[in-house]
Amino acid sequence: MFDFQYQLKILPDKPGVYLMKNSLGEVIYVGKAKVLKNRVRQYFQNSKNHSEKVKAMVKHISEFEYIVTDSEMEALILECNLIKKYRPRYNILLKDDKHYPFIKVTTNEDFPRIFITRTLAKDGAKYFGPYTDVSAVYETMELIKNIFPIRNCKRLIKEDGEKTRPCLNYHIGLCKAPCGGHISKSDYDKIVADVVDLLSGRDKNVIEKLKGQMDAAAENLEFEKAAGLRDKLLAVQKIREKQKIITGNFEDEDFINIYSDEKDSCIQVFFLRAGKITGREHFIVENTGDSEKGEITANFIKEFYGGTAYIPKTIYVPETDDRELLEQWLGMKRGSKVIIKIPQKGEKKETLNLVEKNAKMTLEHFKLKFIQDKEIYKSSLQELSNILNLEDIPHRIEAYDISNIQGVDSVGTMVVFEEGRAKNSDYRRFKINTVKGANDYDSMREILTRRFQHGLDEIREIQENKINLSSGKFSVFPDLILMDGGKGQVNVALEVLKGLNITIPVCGMVKDDKHNTRGLIYNNNELMISRNTNVMRLVTRIQDEVHRFAITYHRSLRNKRVLHSVLEDIPNVGEKRRKELLKKFGSIENIKKANVEELLQTPSIDRKAALSIIEFFGRNKEEK
Repeated sequence: MFDFQYQLKILPDKPGVYLMKNSLGEVIYVGKAKVLKNRVRQYFQNSKNHSEKVKAMVKHISEFEYIVTDSEMEALILECNLIKKYRPRYNILLKDDKHYPFIKVTTNEDFPRIFITRTLAKDGAKYFGPYTDVSAVYETMELIKNIFPIRNCKRLIKEDGEKTRPCLNYHIGLCKAPCGGHISKSDYDKIVADVVDLLSGRDKNVIEKLKGQMDAAAENLEFEKAAGLRDKLLAVQKIREKQKIITGNFEDEDFINIYSDEKDSCIQVFFLRAGKITGREHFIVENTGDSEKGEITANFIKEFYGGTAYIPKTIYVPETDDRELLEQWLGMKRGSKVIIKIPQKGEKKETLNLVEKNAKMTLEHFKLKFIQDKEIYKSSLQELSNILNLEDIPHRIEAYDISNIQGVDSVGTMVVFEEGRAKNSDYRRFKINTVKGANDYDSMREILTRRFQHGLDEIREIQENKINLSSGKFSVFPDLILMDGGKGQVNVALEVLKGLNITIPVCGMVKDDKHNTRGLIYNNNELMISRNTNVMRLVTRIQDEVHRFAITYHRSLRNKRVLHSVLEDIPNVGEKRRKELLKKFGSIENIKKANVEELLQTPSIDRKAALSIIEFFGRNKEEK
């Protein structure tokens, strides 16, 4: 038994990180402290000043542990890493862990390329973004390609390198073919400079240049050329319209503000690049309505910028805890000074107010949609209950699927819907251990047995320790089970439940010849449901989700196996180099196509390793 009084008594007065755990040993909260003794003790003192969220968390704490660090900065870094690792339920977590697209211009190459990427690297290239509207960034890229004949191939082209035959893009006017020596480096650099100006917001120079060229062509009676320049000018203006000018300076800035009601909060971020809004994003953070704005802001900054998000020079916020510490941490990640400002008046304050208004409208829209969806889900579940003649509404539904290719890398998955909504935190994945080959029935028997046996074991432990039923990973049982299949899968499920003395209704979700959900199998009868009803939309969504989850898990295992069987067989290429290769090239196929020079651009890859890779794939190709 964990001795709280003793453990609180011996807490050190040093900086560090503390981890709160529940009765099952799961980490439910991670925090940092300047002085561990003072911070951790606060949780177990008079609770009247605690927020509702903290009160709820403390009820579930069965033990805690801590890690002492040399400084508060080390504690902050460790806290961020542990939150990523454990995803504790009581930390403020962003549900949208997005990697935003950027437009990359490889100005670190003799003849730069332009393309869209979601990975930021300190490689000497120029990155523009982030862009939150993916369709807009792809449209912008298409417009840029039509205006500027800049290459987007992966060839390594040197100014004094060997000339090669141009590709189709040269012949259709989309590239000046520096690979074939059809343009000098100085002339190519002028094109790249125009692209950089346009993406940097300095579009006035580009527009004036195109207007001058268009007028000159018209004067020379080169009407076809003038028409082409006119189209390019219109395209530049279209790109310009996509970005709203909001400030007169040309710095990169993020504006963060929060609106909270009595229960939840909405965090809104505006991304300003060169004085223009390139995108905005919002995050709904539930059960934080009574939290301090400074705490929410600090936690958001740590999680949002702790990933791959671009860190601008200046971040504007309404208020924040740990301001100086966060500035130091962000500066370390950016590689140069970062300032967090709290404007009190003027243009920046007005912009921050605009961000808050957007956060308020977004939260209100979210709540309204939530209420509308809740009514639809409620009626759908009631209709499903009526169709199946159940005693009660199935508040919790679990769906199961098996995925494999010819019996290889067989996996099973479980998705959960509560009150008609997906509950991602309760999704579970199972790697098939006892079944060889493509036997879906036996595979399903294995995962159902494991799932419900785990649940029975947890319920027994929970009852013995007199703790909350929701503390377990498998202890909450569904009101209805849906199988991705017909009568055979349903009978397997019923057999497993009967063997464990559990009574839960089981349905099969069946599809037609076009792979669309057509109805349910229940009590050996097929129930046809009209496609345009809410209940059918719910069933279809559940079936699509369990299938997607199974395919995704299977694909990840297959990829790991392929990587193991290929990359691990290459001499002089260890785990670190394998990761760097995949990070740079994205796939085995791209690594196969790379030449020595391209491989040498990969961190940690030396000439010996590069030659080993070339030799390995060359030999395998010959053997085939």
